[in-house]
Amino acid sequence: MPAEPSDESLMLSYRDGDLAAFRELYRRHSQGLYRFIAWRSPRRDWVDEIAQDSWAGLHQARSRYQPESLFRTYLFQIARNRLIDLLRQQQTLLASEMGQGDDEQAAFDYLAETAQEILSPETVLENRERIARLHAAIRLLPGEQKEVLILQQFNGMSLAEIALIVAAPEETIKSRLRYAMRKLRQQLTPDLDSSKEAA
Repeated sequence: MPAEPSDESLMLSYRDGDLAAFRELYRRHSQGLYRFIAWRSPRRDWVDEIAQDSWAGLHQARSRYQPESLFRTYLFQIARNRLIDLLRQQQTLLASEMGQGDDEQAAFDYLAETAQEILSPETVLENRERIARLHAAIRLLPGEQKEVLILQQFNGMSLAEIALIVAAPEETIKSRLRYAMRKLRQQLTPDLDSSKEAA
């Protein structure tokens, strides 16, 4: 049985005009990309718009594609850049909604705090309360910590991939993840203790 082609080889085929290669890339990555965007966007219409723009951006950039990093990293960078562009375009609106100045980090924090949950129906039915507490705790994380946690835990990205997407050194990514996990443990430990006492 032949091995499945890598994302990078599919993207090279798509660069050369193979539409079936694009369909396979979309099949493999559309849900993960959508989840990533949904965690960072304050409104549903932004999620859809950024997702569509990301795939359109990939199409427009296909002739320049070189497999210097993993395809997924390349795609998520496009999405993150589009979100930053939208934030800059909407900075005045966001500042008035937030009641804060117009710095980019505050805008990212606002996005993350108001992000919607994207959960499979099975997960909702199985662990609704526990998942809700976890998502609430994730929303309370600072924006930079939340972003790397989502990329690692929800999208299975390596430290190297995350470092490329957020343009920060791997050591910084490790620190952000460590702080994020420590904060989550602190927030969720009382819940674990009380459930043990009730048992």
